[in-house]
This record gives sequence, structure tokens and C-alpha cells, in this order.
Amino acid sequence: MSDGGRPQPMTWRQLMARMLPFADSATTELPLGRLMRLAMFQVSVGMAAVLLTGTLNRVMIVELGISGWIVALMVSLPLVFAPLRALIGFKSDTHKSVLGWRRGPYIWFGSMLQFGGFAIMPFALLILSGDTHGPIIVGEIAAALAFLLVGLGMHTTQTAGLALATDIAPPESRPRVVALLYVMLLVGMLLSSLIFGALLEDFSALRLIQVIQGAAVFTMALNMVALWRQEVRDPALTAPDRDHAPFAQHWRTLMAGGRAGRLLCAVGFGAAAFSMQDVLLEPYGAQVLGLSVGATTALTALWAWGALAGFALAAHRLGEGDECHRLAGFGALFGVGAFSLVIFAAPLNSTALFCVGVAGIGFGGGLFSVGTLTAAMALARDGQSGLALGAWGAVQATAAGVGIAFGGAMRDLVSSLASKGALGPALSGPATGYTFVYHLEIGLLFAALIAIGPLARHAATQPGAPPPKFGLAEFPT
Repeated sequence: MSDGGRPQPMTWRQLMARMLPFADSATTELPLGRLMRLAMFQVSVGMAAVLLTGTLNRVMIVELGISGWIVALMVSLPLVFAPLRALIGFKSDTHKSVLGWRRGPYIWFGSMLQFGGFAIMPFALLILSGDTHGPIIVGEIAAALAFLLVGLGMHTTQTAGLALATDIAPPESRPRVVALLYVMLLVGMLLSSLIFGALLEDFSALRLIQVIQGAAVFTMALNMVALWRQEVRDPALTAPDRDHAPFAQHWRTLMAGGRAGRLLCAVGFGAAAFSMQDVLLEPYGAQVLGLSVGATTALTALWAWGALAGFALAAHRLGEGDECHRLAGFGALFGVGAFSLVIFAAPLNSTALFCVGVAGIGFGGGLFSVGTLTAAMALARDGQSGLALGAWGAVQATAAGVGIAFGGAMRDLVSSLASKGALGPALSGPATGYTFVYHLEIGLLFAALIAIGPLARHAATQPGAPPPKFGLAEFPT
């Protein structure tokens, strides 16, 4: 208040904190500026994901004329390292160094791996396309190495970055920090997809080299900004003479009691369910509902806005004290309803119903992801956040990748049977293969609910918890 009793105008910092979403994630220990810097590693991971699975997927097939099976193999190579995220997280927990840093070296090494992969990737792709005098086998080996390096770098950087965020964020603000990190991943994917699309509109080999190597430099810049003065040195934690139990013993400790195992099962079922439709929604809209190319492209924006709303609601509810397992369960239930809308859009020929369903899939997936990641953070004990978050990331990434591949294969198989009349005249239309996969996704979401229900019930019966109500946790399992 001023001397005259009138309120003083807000400063620009106060106004920015008031207007920015997730600004309440900041605390005294982790102010907003530091938190936003830390989240830059998620932007680089989102950029790499879009480049690998989106931009290069199309460029390799259309502009470079590379065989589809080779492209599918290359794009799937980063998933080879997904199961190793638990081991990467454990190594960052037990890293030995006289400098006293645990997470920083792994973020740095992950960034270097991404840089190296991007540096050799465009030249490998040009050789692979047959547009040079080099042998094709050299391009195949170099392209495989490039994709593997980028994939390993992404997994290493994200695992160590999430563990660092857990280390420095106070427990009460972690749910909002998780939501903010997810939002920054989404922002990185959206912005980079627009930028890559604009830069490669007039395609040439030189432009491809410039774009990919620009992504390499930008990755290093973002991750250096994210890492700068974030981790406090603690030589006692990283002393070379400090003894650590082996990975197997820490893993058994994490899995003891069955809670972590149930959570990881729920993560696997849910990640597969929400990811299986990634390559199917746009073809479904085109083949079944007759949508134009522009309309199906807009589906990504609908999904993104739904996911952003899910992140925001998850951050708000968890900040208000809601239980993370229940929130994840409600996300899965919302996903069941959203997939049902997508299924009913075909017989009703309703584009509006389809669009609402697409946004609902993003919303449910946002709730589920933030809820389960917050639950994984709560599993961390005695500085072992890297192991817990690495296990979550390993299951999530592996299940998502397998789900996408399996969903596409099942759609092709069922559609082929339907077109031949093997399923009867009622199931001979183009929607049959898609709706089979959507029903399968609903089944996986119910499996996720079965896995996570007892965890929500257990949390509700803890001392200080609100009285339990009939709902998700009371379903028979």
C-alpha cells in the first residue's frame, strides 16, 4: 500500500507471475526464473522427438525416396535404449565424482550424444537415399548410429533432468513442477514442428543439412542454459570411496511391497492405450469421416490443447491436495469416454463428436501422465529419484513405442480381413480396423484402472487422508 492508502501497481515480474500458467510452481527454493531455465531440457527433447518421428519420417520417404521399412526401422531404433532408463537413473543416483555433481554430468553426456547423432545424421541420410556415389551400406550403418545416438541422448537427458527437478523442488511443489515440465515438452514439440515445417517447405539437400545441424546446436544451447548453476555441489554424495549397493539390490528395494510394480503396470497399460492411436487418428478422420488434409492436420492441435488442459487441471488438483493415483485413474476413465466418442463418430458420421473425442484423449492422457509421474516421484527414497523416475520413463517409453507399432499392425490386419469379407458384411467398412484398435485401447485403460485402483485405496486409508468414498479404488480387482 502507498502512503495515501491506494494499492501500488504491480511490477512486470508480478504481472508475469500472475498471468503465466503454472507460475505457482515456483517456490523460495526454486524461483520461477530458475524453474523455467531447468525446463529447457524438455524443449530440446520435444524438438528431437518431432524431428525423428515427424519431420524426418516424411522427408526420408517422400523427398529422399528411402524404403518405408528402412524408415520404420530407423525411427524405432531410439526405443532400443528405453528399457535402460532405470539403469541410467540409478547411475546418476550413485555417480562418483570429486566435483560433487550427480545429475549434471548425465545431462551433459546426453546432450553430447544428441549433438553427435544430429551432426552425422544428414550426411548419412543423403548416402542412404542413393543421391551420392557412396555405398548404401555406409549410409545404413551411419544412419542407424545417428538415430541410436540421438535416442540414447534423449533418454539420458530426460531421465537425469527429471531426477534433478525432483532433487531441487520441495515435495509440496513437485506436482506443479511435473505439470510445467510436461507443458514445456509439449511447447517444444509444437514450436519445433512449425519451424521445421516452414524451413523445409522448399526442400533441398543443403537445407536438410542446415536444419538438422541447427537442431544439434540449438540442443546444446538449450541444455547448457537448463543446466547452468542448477545442481548444488555435494562431494559427500559423490565421493569416490563411497560404497553403493548394486543395481539389483536397489531395484529389489524399489519393488518391495508391490506398490512400485503395480504403478509401473498401470503406466505400461496406460501409455500403450493413449499412444496406440498416434498414427491412426488422422487416417481415420480422412478415410472414415472424409476430412480434408487441413482438417486432419488440425487434430494435432486439438489433442495438444486437450493435453495442456489436462496438465493444468492436474497441477491445480494436486496442488490442492488431491491424491495422484486417483487423479491418474480419472484420466484413464476420461480416456475411456473419449475413445468411445471417437468410435461412435463413425456410425453417426459426426465430425464434431470425433473432434471432442480427440481433445478428450489428450486431456485424459495429460491427467494420467502427470498423476503417474508424480506417484513415481513419491517412490524415491534416500536420494534414489533417478532409479524411480528412470523406471517410470523406461516403462512409459517402451509401452508407447510398442503400442504404436502394434496398433498400426492390428489396424492393417483387421482392415485386410474386413475388406475380404472374412468378418461378415456388417464389418466390411473402412472403419472396422480402426475401431478394433480403439476398443483394444479401451480394454488397456481398464487394465490400467485395475492396476492402479488398490494404490488409490491404500493412499486414501493413510493417516490424515480424507474419508474414502466409493469410486475408482472400490472397483473389484
